[in-house]
Amino acid sequence: MTLAHVHPGAATGLGTAELLTAVAALLVSVAYVLAAGRLRRRGDAWPRWRDVSFTAGGVAVAWAAVGGLPGGPFTGHMIQHLVVGMAAPLLLVLARPLTLALRALAPGRARRFLPVLARSRPVGRLVFPPLAALLDVGGLWLLYRTELFAATRQQPVLHGVVHAHMLAAGLLFAFAVCQLDPVGRRWSSAVRGATLLAVGAAHGVLAKTLYALPPPGTDFTTADLHSGAQWMYYGGDVVEAALAVVLGLGWYTAGGRARARRTRRSRYPSRHDSTADTMAWTGHASPRRCGQDKPDQTQPRGRG
Repeated sequence: MTLAHVHPGAATGLGTAELLTAVAALLVSVAYVLAAGRLRRRGDAWPRWRDVSFTAGGVAVAWAAVGGLPGGPFTGHMIQHLVVGMAAPLLLVLARPLTLALRALAPGRARRFLPVLARSRPVGRLVFPPLAALLDVGGLWLLYRTELFAATRQQPVLHGVVHAHMLAAGLLFAFAVCQLDPVGRRWSSAVRGATLLAVGAAHGVLAKTLYALPPPGTDFTTADLHSGAQWMYYGGDVVEAALAVVLGLGWYTAGGRARARRTRRSRYPSRHDSTADTMAWTGHASPRRCGQDKPDQTQPRGRG
């Protein structure tokens, strides 16, 4: 999806890029809701709040593309950045779209391809939290501390490419930090938490530099510049705090499951010891799980 923002003073009519962006975001939201409904009709559990979260993310992207943004040019752009690059990606990732696709797709090539793609080496590298953070916040520093931002105001195509990058990088970073959908490698909470803290610091420093100095090649008013920088600073803190909550809940849930497993082992040590001995000697799962508790049918049977 591409995004194009109509700056004040530009033509008031909506362009093709904005309309296509809004329509695509809404269609993806409808597809998600239909897939979730299919799961429920066949008796599977799928929380409805995930439907609300994904729909809110899609509507947010559509509003950022065609809606009227408040404030001056820089303030409006910064609100769009917060919605497209931070808030909407978090809402979309919380809905676990990959998990939904894996459960809702009918058996076939697409359903076999998704797990392979999710566990592939390139995807595993992309969801490495520090790399995802570099693509996200590093792109923001490149945009606002060079003349790239001034160029986007004159070239609509470049502006759309930049905002598409914001959306993709925001989705990748939220996915890498939350890790709610299945991927090939799950990074520890310590790595993801440290990365989130580093991104929050870099985002805050960038907002403070924008409060003092505008992006090179721009001529925003002081009031507009200060307002946009404050939106970036405080709005970014809100979204990053929400990411921290999701990360903390995931760590707490994983810890609870680990404690429950240790409790079961302490209560039934003989059961786990026998299973472990069987696996150690045979190199396979326990006979009962493999269905090998049935009589051996490889021996020749007598006649009659």
